[in-house]
Amino acid sequence: ISIRTKEEKVQVAAEALRRAKFKFAGRQKVHVSSKMGFTPFGKDEYNKWQACGRLIPNGIDVKWLSSRGPLHRLIGRAAAAELAALDLAQ
Repeated sequence: ISIRTKEEKVQVAAEALRRAKFKFAGRQKVHVSSKMGFTPFGKDEYNKWQACGRLIPNGIDVKWLSSRGPLHRLIGRAAAAELAALDLAQ
């Protein structure tokens, strides 16, 4: 059984799993993940990339914008056009 829950509800979820293990045969474990939701990022990395604007919400997970690709994808079309105009002026 797997449960994803908010940070403040971990104790409630652990108790629910402890009670549910009596209904299922075999060994049951409770593991608290260091990842943020269904993403491959840790909580500190997630907050860092979210503040930088490199994560795009995609339903239950996120898309990560790498530093490769067109410049307008990272800084916006207006800023990229302004930067290109400055390069042409020099």
